[in-house]
Amino acid sequence: MEARGVFRFLFLLLSVSLLLLFTWIHLPYPSLPSNKAELLDCTASSPWCSSTTNHRLLKKPTSLPKRRRHDHTTDVPNHPLDPLTVQEFNKVREIISDHSLFKSKSYTLHSVVLEEPPKQLVLRWRNGDPLFPRKAAVVARVDGASHVLTVDLDSGRVNRHESNSLSGYPTMTIEDMTSATLAPMSSADFNRTIIDRGVDLADVACLPISPGWYGKREENKRLIKVQCYSMKDTANFYMRPIEGLTVLVDMDTHQVLEIVDHGKNIPIPKAANTDYRFSAQNMQQQMNLINPISLEQPKGPSFTVENGHLVKWANWEFHLKPDPRAGVIISQAMVRDPDSRELRSVMYKGMTSELFVPYMDPTDAWYFKTYMDAGEYGFGLQAMPLDPLNDCPRNAYYMDGVFAAADGKPYVRSNMVCVFESYAGDIGWRHSESPITGMEIREVRPKVTLVVRMAASVANYDYIVDWEFQTDGLIRIKVGLSGILMVKGTPYMNMSQVPTLKNLYGTLLSENVIGVIHDHYITFYLDMDIDGRDNSFVKVNIRRQQTSPEESPRRSYLKATRNVAKTEKDAQIKLKLYDPSEFHVINQNKKTRVGNPVGYKVVPGGTAASLLDLDDPPQKRGAFTNNQIWVTPYNQSQEWAGGLFVYQSQGEDTLATWSERNRPIENKDIVVWYTLGFHHIPCQEDFPIMPTVSSSFDLKPVNFFESNPILRVPPNVEKDLPVCRVDASL
Repeated sequence: MEARGVFRFLFLLLSVSLLLLFTWIHLPYPSLPSNKAELLDCTASSPWCSSTTNHRLLKKPTSLPKRRRHDHTTDVPNHPLDPLTVQEFNKVREIISDHSLFKSKSYTLHSVVLEEPPKQLVLRWRNGDPLFPRKAAVVARVDGASHVLTVDLDSGRVNRHESNSLSGYPTMTIEDMTSATLAPMSSADFNRTIIDRGVDLADVACLPISPGWYGKREENKRLIKVQCYSMKDTANFYMRPIEGLTVLVDMDTHQVLEIVDHGKNIPIPKAANTDYRFSAQNMQQQMNLINPISLEQPKGPSFTVENGHLVKWANWEFHLKPDPRAGVIISQAMVRDPDSRELRSVMYKGMTSELFVPYMDPTDAWYFKTYMDAGEYGFGLQAMPLDPLNDCPRNAYYMDGVFAAADGKPYVRSNMVCVFESYAGDIGWRHSESPITGMEIREVRPKVTLVVRMAASVANYDYIVDWEFQTDGLIRIKVGLSGILMVKGTPYMNMSQVPTLKNLYGTLLSENVIGVIHDHYITFYLDMDIDGRDNSFVKVNIRRQQTSPEESPRRSYLKATRNVAKTEKDAQIKLKLYDPSEFHVINQNKKTRVGNPVGYKVVPGGTAASLLDLDDPPQKRGAFTNNQIWVTPYNQSQEWAGGLFVYQSQGEDTLATWSERNRPIENKDIVVWYTLGFHHIPCQEDFPIMPTVSSSFDLKPVNFFESNPILRVPPNVEKDLPVCRVDASL
C-alpha cells in the first residue's frame, strides 16, 4: 500500500510538471529588438511598452505611412511646460539610482513627468527668457511603499513628499499589467480549470482588471483580478469570455491568491461573425457606400507647431503635450482679439482628469468592474499610434509621446496625438435677406476648425478625445466611444429562452453573449483664466415670470437672474432640464465697451448623471461624478478628480472631499470641472464592434469680444479653391 501511495504521488507530480511545461512552451515571449532606436520606439517594439493585453496577443504593428521618424534623443526643452526629454529621463534615472532610498533595493517608477513650475512664474515667462530649473515629479514604489518625489535635474537633489495618508496605490505600469496577465499561467490549478472548460492553453488571452475597493479584506496588498478569453478562430477574443472564471493575483509577488469558477455550465460563445478586421470580411459583400473624400490643401495647412509643442493657428495659440495619465494637456490657450490684435488669455490648463466606468452587474464575476481608466491604467499610457488617413486626415501633424517605463528608461509612443484642420461643410455665420426688403444680400462664411486628437484603447474600449478650436473663440471638447463591448457569457441563445423575471443585466447581442449595461463619465479639468487669473463663477438662472392682464397680452416670459458663487458649494451643479441655467466664468475686473464683464460660458452636453447610491463603494471612489459641474480654487496639487493614488483607493482624496472645505471662489484663481456622461444600454448594432457614439460640451465666449470676432473674415471664392478631377489615365 505504501509503495502504491508513493507511485500515485510521483504520477501526480509528473502530471503537474508536464502541465506547467506545456504552458511554458506555449508562451512565445517576444525577443528584444537588436536596434536601440527600435527599442525606444513603441511602434517598432510595442511588446515592451504598449498595452494591457497579454504578450501573446501582440502582433507585428501595422506599418505606418512614410513619415520621417523624429530622433527624440536630441530633443531639448524650449518652454517651461515642455515635457521631459529623453536626456532628462536618463538624468532622472541616474540621480535616483544614486539616492539612498533606491540603492540596493527593488523599485518601480509608476510615473515620471515634468513637475511644472509655479503658475505665476510661467505666466511671467516670455519666449527668449531662460528656462526655470527643470524638475521631475516621480511616483515610485520601493520595498512595498509608495513615494512621491521631486527630482531637481540641475542640482541632483531629491525631495520626498508625505503620501502615507492616502489609501490607494499609484497608476499601474505597463509591466504590472503584463505580469498580472501572465501570473495565472504559472498555476497548475488555473491551467487545469482552463482545460476543463474545453479551451486550449495556447488560445487563452487574459486581461488585468482593477478590483476597486470593497472592504478591509482588500487592504495592504496591491491586488488585481484577471479574467480570460478564448482567442480560437478570432482576433476579437473579447466576444469569447470564459465566463465566471476570476483569478485574484498579488501584483507585487505575482502570486495567485484565489481562483473562482462559477461559470462551468456557461458555454464559451462561438467565434463566428466576431472578427471585425477588414481582411476577415466576406469580400463578396464588401460595402462601397461612398466615394473617397479628402480635404485638400494645396498651400499646406494653416497652422504651425513651433519647437515641437507651441501650436499657432488662425487667431489661436496654445501649448500642447502628451501626458501618460491625462492623454493630452492643453496649456496657455490664448485667442487674438480682432480689434486690439492682442493675444488674450482663455484657459491656463485643460485636460482629461479621470474616467469612471461602472458596470451594472452586481454578480460575483462583475461587481468589481468599476474602472478609473486614467488613475488606474493611465489614459495616455493606453494611447495607441493614430492611423493616418483614417484616424486623422491628410496634412495632419503628428506628435509623439515620450514616457518612462517602470525602470525609468524612456520610450516613444509614436503618432500619439494629431493636429489637423477640419471642414465638414459647416457654416460659421450667414444671413440672406428676404426679397420683400428689396435688398439682394446673401452673406455666408464657412467654418473651418482646428482639432487636436488622441485615441486611447483601454483594453476593449476605444476613447477618441478631440479638442476643437474655432475662429469665433469657441473651444469644443468632444469624446467618442468606440471599440468593443465587455460582454458576459450566458447559456441563452434566444430571448425566448429567458425566464420572464430573469435579470440579464444587459442585452442579448448574439448567441450566448450579453452586453452588460454600464456608464461612462469623463471628468475634465479646466483652469480658466479669462483675461487674467482672478475670475468668478456665475450661475445665470432662467425663470418663468408671470404677467398680469393689465401689463401685457402675454401671460409669461423668461427672465435671466445672475448669481455669483461665493464659495465652492454655491457652484456645485446638478443639471436639470426643467430648471435651466447658464454657467459663466467671468472676469469682474475687465469690462466691455458697454460695461459687461468679459467671460466664457460652459455649454453642457453629454449630461447623463450617475444613479448609483452615494454609499455604494464605487460611487464613493467616483464621487466627483455626484455633480456635473464643480468649481474649486486653484491648487497645483489638486488636478486628479479621483485623487493622486486611485488604485484600490477608498475615495478619501477626491474632488468631492476637497470641495467639502467650501473655500471662497469669488474673484479668485479658479478651476472648473465638467463631467461628460453616457448611459450605455448595449444593442445588437454594437456587435461585434461599436459604431462611434460621441458627445461634447463647449467653452463659448460670452461678452468676451466687442462684437462677432469673425465678422471681417472673407468668404470663399472659386479662384481660391482647388478643383480636383479624376486623372483620365486611371
